Amino acid sequence: MPKKPINRIKISLVEHNKTNKWLAQKLNVNPATVSRWCTNDMQPSLETLIEISDALNVNVRELLVSNR
Repeated sequence: MPKKPINRIKISLVEHNKTNKWLAQKLNVNPATVSRWCTNDMQPSLETLIEISDALNVNVRELLVSNR
């Protein structure tokens, strides 16, 4: 069964010309963790999602895939 995308972190990073490594350094997390978020293998906590939105200067809603 294919994975269903839940977040748009990778898309937002590309739109802002940022890398997984950059985000990992900003949040002080392992780059492998960011990679797992970007591939939707793992999801960040709500608090971390807010930190990601702050780092990218976007609304947290832009990081989520709409279920509509």
